[in-house]
Amino acid sequence: MRKIIGFFSILALGLGFLQSCAVRDVSTGSTPISHEIWDNLLKKHVTDDGWVEYKGFIEDKEQFYNYLNVLNGSHPNKENWTEEERLAYWINAYNAYTVQLIVENYPVKSIKDIKKGIPFVNSVWDIKFIKIEGKEYDLNKIEHALLRRKFEEPRIHFAINCASYSCPVLRGEAYVAEKLEEQLAEQARIFLSDERRNKIQADKAELSKIFSWFGGDFKKDGTKIEYINRYAPVKINPNAEISYLDYNWQLNEP
Repeated sequence: MRKIIGFFSILALGLGFLQSCAVRDVSTGSTPISHEIWDNLLKKHVTDDGWVEYKGFIEDKEQFYNYLNVLNGSHPNKENWTEEERLAYWINAYNAYTVQLIVENYPVKSIKDIKKGIPFVNSVWDIKFIKIEGKEYDLNKIEHALLRRKFEEPRIHFAINCASYSCPVLRGEAYVAEKLEEQLAEQARIFLSDERRNKIQADKAELSKIFSWFGGDFKKDGTKIEYINRYAPVKINPNAEISYLDYNWQLNEP
């Protein structure tokens, strides 16, 4: 999840959107996978406050790469996977591949310090390092062409983690189909109650820039404020003063 400013970045985003339109549903023989390895790693290396202990992932690199191999070998499809199974897969995949980028470039102060491609055009989210049953992806494609475009589930913005301080916290367990609704609702409540990321009062709200960057995603069934009020600890008045907090891209480690 990212926002880049400037003409070349806007051009890159436009090209990325055109590429996203070309993504088609993949038909393979794969069946739903277990996220048990990822679940165990998250419980071990994510603190109660949502900070990520990347050194721990490095120490458990063998287990971590075993999970990545599971992801790489099984592409979700509509024939054998339910919608909940596919959505849980892609959320977990986005988070795991983000951790992979940090692990392979550690130590870094920010995920944005990881560079590849054309300066000022390509970002870390454009690095095509993900191959799932022969299909090539970058993090942008997973986020925008798959998660946002195919599922239309605004709460993915509270579930995917961009390895940065201002991102919603990385959940300390894997997302799984059988309790996905409960997990996404809880992530929304956690994010909106976290005063490091959102400062909400009835007449004044300083919101995460996620609500500015992806505002349209939260307006499909009403206004953005109405959507936020479903999960916010305090209900925001319709005429409240709204502003957006600066986004801190510092690495989300303790």
